[in-house]
Amino acid sequence: MIVNEAAWPLSVKTFTEAYRTLGVEQGMTLIVHSSLKALNRWIIGGPTAVVLALEEAAGEEGTLVMPAHSGDLSDPSKWGNPPVPETWWQAIRDEMPPFQRDLTPTLGMGAVVECFRKQEGTLRSNHPQVSFCARGPKAGWLVENHELAYGLGEGSPLAKLYEDNAMVLLLGVGYDNNTSIHLAEYRANYASKATVINGAPILKDGRRVWCTFEDIDISSDDFIKLGEEFEQITGHVKKVQVGDAAARLMPVRPLVDFAVAWLEKHR
Repeated sequence: MIVNEAAWPLSVKTFTEAYRTLGVEQGMTLIVHSSLKALNRWIIGGPTAVVLALEEAAGEEGTLVMPAHSGDLSDPSKWGNPPVPETWWQAIRDEMPPFQRDLTPTLGMGAVVECFRKQEGTLRSNHPQVSFCARGPKAGWLVENHELAYGLGEGSPLAKLYEDNAMVLLLGVGYDNNTSIHLAEYRANYASKATVINGAPILKDGRRVWCTFEDIDISSDDFIKLGEEFEQITGHVKKVQVGDAAARLMPVRPLVDFAVAWLEKHR
């Protein structure tokens, strides 16, 4: 990044002020999605500053949550970016290291998530592809018993965030990164809804096994349009500028309820 001397750097203090302006409160349960690149500013402390400011804004009674997905632990027959030769598929299934909460890195989640994931005291759910990390008083409850099948549905941390009236913070990312909307895909009835079979390496009784499990064929292709309409129609979204990007705060439950109706109408 080319440093613009006229653009004052961001810090723990400026992030904390932005979160509080948005409406982040002490004791809140908050799922966070972020992109430092989108902010286009020098950050004093980098991703550490973002995490510390979140902890300051939510306080010791607050619970922070971030998606810690590892989509590369999946069946190679479905890989497209990039694909691998079909002759490799079985070797990958046989030899890919199993998911381990402390060892398996995230894929495409960003520097803030990796910083948060590695912080002492952060817990992680035990799903090989769509795990979540959490810290705070409700962290254990949120990440426990994350079901393997239908991993973003009723047996996931997303359903518990809905139950808990949690909030979503989008920092420099759009609605296509808003994982909570996936819960609406499971709850909505629409004509194109389809079931798929996924595969991943896991540890079972201390041994590595390749397991398969059912899920629905999820897609975020229409989430930006959905989110824009949610923002315009409901008035539930608060927004502030952070660097060159927007930060948005919204409640999970009204978002998911709106998304269910929207998906049933538009898909």
